[in-house]
Amino acid sequence: MELTCPKCQNEIEYGGIQKQNYHCDACAGDFKLHAACDKCGDKLELLQACGAANLWCNSCNELKSKSTAIYTLQPL
Repeated sequence: MELTCPKCQNEIEYGGIQKQNYHCDACAGDFKLHAACDKCGDKLELLQACGAANLWCNSCNELKSKSTAIYTLQPL
C-alpha cells in the first residue's frame, strides 16, 4: 500500500498498521495513521495480542480486515 503525504503529495513508505507515526522526508511533516471502517467510516481500534494485530469497529461491532480499512494520514 502506498500512502501520500497530505502536505506535499510525495509518497510515504507504509510501515504496517502497527507503525502509526510517519515522517515525510520531502517536507519534514509528521503524521499519524488513522484507519476507518469501509462500511460506516468510524475510526477502527487496533487490537494487539500475541504478536497479532486486528482491527475492530465499535459501530458495526465486528472485526475488520486490514485490507478493507480506509487509511488516512493526519498531522501530529
